[in-house]
Amino acid sequence: MIVPILMCGGSGTRLWPLSRKSYPKQFATLLGDESLFQASARRYSGADFAAPVVVTGDAFRFIVTKQLDEIGMAADTVLIEPEGRNTAPAAIAGALHVAGGDPDALILIAPADHAMADPAGFRDAVLVGAAAAREGRIVTFGIRPTRAETGYGWLEAGEESHPGVRTLSRFIEKPDADRAAALLGNPGNLWNAGIFLVRARTLVEAFEAHAPAIRQSVAAALEAARTDLGFCRIDEALWAGVPEDSIDYAVMEKAANVSVVPYEGPWSDLGSWEAVWTEMPRDTAGNALSDNATALGCEGSLLRSEDEGIELVGIGLKNVVAVAMKDAFMVADMSDSQNVKTAVKVLKDKGASQAVQLPRDYRPWGWYETLILSDRFQVKRIHVHPGAALSLQSHVHRSEHWIVVAGTAKVTVDDEVKLLTENQSVYIPLGAVHRMENPGKVPMVLIEVQTGAYLGEDDIIRYEDIYARG
Repeated sequence: MIVPILMCGGSGTRLWPLSRKSYPKQFATLLGDESLFQASARRYSGADFAAPVVVTGDAFRFIVTKQLDEIGMAADTVLIEPEGRNTAPAAIAGALHVAGGDPDALILIAPADHAMADPAGFRDAVLVGAAAAREGRIVTFGIRPTRAETGYGWLEAGEESHPGVRTLSRFIEKPDADRAAALLGNPGNLWNAGIFLVRARTLVEAFEAHAPAIRQSVAAALEAARTDLGFCRIDEALWAGVPEDSIDYAVMEKAANVSVVPYEGPWSDLGSWEAVWTEMPRDTAGNALSDNATALGCEGSLLRSEDEGIELVGIGLKNVVAVAMKDAFMVADMSDSQNVKTAVKVLKDKGASQAVQLPRDYRPWGWYETLILSDRFQVKRIHVHPGAALSLQSHVHRSEHWIVVAGTAKVTVDDEVKLLTENQSVYIPLGAVHRMENPGKVPMVLIEVQTGAYLGEDDIIRYEDIYARG
């Protein structure tokens, strides 16, 4: 059995405004009906694969479990990184965890934000590399290039060592345009997919040889980890001392036992809006359109409205990306779509919340979004999953009025507990200890009206919380 180690802790700034720090691209529905994370979990499942080990951040732990549950899957373990330290620490954390149970288990280290239109074909490619991995090779996967791409690292494949597997001659850094064109002309050159198949023991040994400080500090932080609501929470203080590096730089470019499986099928890391445009269906003029988007006289453009209440219309556009959301719009020339992360930095510098925060704020119990925000009042829509509950809490600066618009709410206000159904409401006085729960089997939705001198999310005193938040 192959144990997938899905890495999904990145911030995804290159696909802003859809992807933001609070809800990065791996959890968004970019292509089809599933998130990239869900598609990745499905891709690495079946008779030859064990349940995945997921490495993610604290803010995403309940999103991970919820999205897996939606597709009928569950993780073997969810490792919570206290903070992102690049791919090398995440990869060795997963490898050490698996090696603790079976040092000779095959692990597949994979980002959870790639797109592959032929998942069965890539599973077959993984199985091609399994024999070499069992013999102590680190097997990576090279994508057959279709263009002189400057946004990817490349691989130079050598002689065949096993059926369908070639030794890796070298890693090639992201090239400039002229170098990329030259690389494209050599059939032995491939795009670097950043996916690795290896025995857990072999990867641990490779880190010991080439990045001992990372291996040792991650091992110490993992040894001090604690279980929290079924998650494995890596020790925060020890993790802060882990060196930050990518797995390519830390280990792969130094190791002598790396092989590559060439993969001929479609693949994208969706690292820009141009890449998303490439993967979406397009009309006869080359336009990729979402629902609620209309193109009039446009050519080669991507128009996406991410809000059903916003109709996006492009007129006479050529090679343009336009993405509309409730709180932010982005318009760029297709050739500049790699530079979206620069815009995010500018927004951060000016203090714009849109740089990192989606209008919809996802929580363990569901989500909420602000409908109106003024100086002394705020109106929210709150969605609570079946069986979920908010913390027992009070506020120092605001009172609240709840109106149930769908489902049933179990409401606690001080010593009183009652059920509210559709069109019923309750008032929460300032300072009252209160909680809302969804005792039903369908989502519960309510409108919350807050009034007070201060409406910040930090005005919460928690007394009980089933999600163990501070």
